[in-house]
Amino acid sequence: MSRSASSGGRSPAASAKPLVRVVRSPRRRKTVTAYREGDTVVVLLPSRMTKREEAHWVTTMLQRLEQRERRRQPPGDQELERRARLLAARYLDGAVEPRSVRWVSNMRNRYGSCTPDGKTIRLSDRIAPYPAWVRDYVLVHELAHLAVPNHSAAFWRLVARYPLAERARGFLIAKGLEDGDGDG
Repeated sequence: MSRSASSGGRSPAASAKPLVRVVRSPRRRKTVTAYREGDTVVVLLPSRMTKREEAHWVTTMLQRLEQRERRRQPPGDQELERRARLLAARYLDGAVEPRSVRWVSNMRNRYGSCTPDGKTIRLSDRIAPYPAWVRDYVLVHELAHLAVPNHSAAFWRLVARYPLAERARGFLIAKGLEDGDGDG
């Protein structure tokens, strides 16, 4: 009876919970883990847990997984453009102002591109899950192209104003997105 009472009062959003598969293990002693496998959330827990503890941990792990995924979600185009304007003001003395900044999914070999004449910047959605400071570097790199459309010493001096530029380049090199001469 309590089951029908609790499910009858659910909102459509609450009933949209993902499928959950619980895997109990006698080898697992204390830890509980959750991860996505397609549309299913797999929750790993010790076999000694009671059904009540299981229900508690499934709810807790679903919340944690949702929070983790929300933190990792990249900013939308509007937020990306706002961020680009802020970085241009902070590191390039407001000397450049992009007309548009957006994510694209058709970039396979580059992490960003810019059209200086149109003042447009496009970032590959492949870098969306990377840390914010790496995305900021790519934005500063592309913003610098609005002022200097090549990879001259003047261009690199502008990019170097971003304090995490070298660290971000190292990150991209490690990920295999940055080529040796810095084309971008």
